[in-house]
Amino acid sequence: MAWYNFRRKAEAREATAETVYAAATPEGVLALFGQSGASLPSVTVDNALTVMPVWAAVTFLSRTLAALPLHAYRDAAEGSVRLTGKTAMTVHEFPNEEMDSFRFREYFWMQVFTTGRGLAYIERKGREVENIWPMNPRKTQIARKGMRLTYTHDGVTYDSSEVIDVPFALKANATDHYSPITQARKAIQLALAMTEYGASFFAGGGVPPLALVGPLPQGSDGLKRSMNDMSRAIDAAKASNKPVFPIPPGHELKQVGYDPAKGQMVEAMRFQTEEIARAYQLPPVFMQDLSRATFSNAEQQDLHFVKHLIGQWAKKLEGEMTLKLFGRAATDKRFVEHNLDGLLRGDLKSRMEALARAIQTGQLTPNEARKLSNRAEHPNPVANDLLVQGAIVPLGTPASGIEPPQAENAGEQNVE
Repeated sequence: MAWYNFRRKAEAREATAETVYAAATPEGVLALFGQSGASLPSVTVDNALTVMPVWAAVTFLSRTLAALPLHAYRDAAEGSVRLTGKTAMTVHEFPNEEMDSFRFREYFWMQVFTTGRGLAYIERKGREVENIWPMNPRKTQIARKGMRLTYTHDGVTYDSSEVIDVPFALKANATDHYSPITQARKAIQLALAMTEYGASFFAGGGVPPLALVGPLPQGSDGLKRSMNDMSRAIDAAKASNKPVFPIPPGHELKQVGYDPAKGQMVEAMRFQTEEIARAYQLPPVFMQDLSRATFSNAEQQDLHFVKHLIGQWAKKLEGEMTLKLFGRAATDKRFVEHNLDGLLRGDLKSRMEALARAIQTGQLTPNEARKLSNRAEHPNPVANDLLVQGAIVPLGTPASGIEPPQAENAGEQNVE
């Protein structure tokens, strides 16, 4: 098997049958596969989504974030109280007359993870939020006038207070944004090129480019006839499913280019999956890459996913919606928040043990624990109280109602 050494700078070396040098660039890898004259495909959102790692990352992230419960709350003396009314329904259930919450937020997050920006228009009726409408980022012009942003969509200009805006990452001017697909375009280009090469290779029956070596007729017409004869022979062999086909006497077929297996295209595709996972900061196991997954590290990747990725994106949307829906008024303590408990539930046994411990240590009331499992409240008033185990007391303190034992000779004096 040949060894392939990648060099960032061109080096004048003598190529041998055992060592092939190529630049560590997409063009260099294509040259390794015999595609030196090929041009890299341009990357758009639509063709980037045909790359399976990109599709897996975008759909998984957008659907996971869309599935998180999202509620509007009000800060009160007794704690956070869930809002009711039109605004609460718009946030949690139906953002507008055409979409439920999951469908709206799935579309919103897909724009964030493809074009690099999610936009939505807020329609108000007095203090209540009547509708939240998605805006197509590709048809929206964002400009800064003075210190304020304006959004022009379908010929209508909106103030920043009317638009929910979540960019993937802002540029230095705090107006334009980075797109993950644009930032990862080189990795996506290479994945597209390798996919196209593999499709062409196997569409041709898995036959690599071949050269016919031997005495050939002189003249261009004679060469064309020989090539046509060989092409017909190969096509006939493929159609008949026979592994043997005749070639002219004294001739030999030699492979041109490199075998994809020897070029380790499978490893290259796996590396591109890891590169695209880095662009989204997504553990590869969530992109269906289980090549290095075990029971233990898959669980740790799950915790990493919630703590360092989903939690951050959820916080980004919560802050934006709280600001744009309710404003900065100090007396208006309303806010929007996701519930991440569903992603951290684990198996039933562990969840029940965690709830039982939370009740026994006075962190949850029994009814609060039942509510987390979507169970009805228990009618007993004690179920609304915080409970602790009575046996837990400071060292040396007697239990309630129990007199400490008296020594039999406590009242006697020791007289010698």
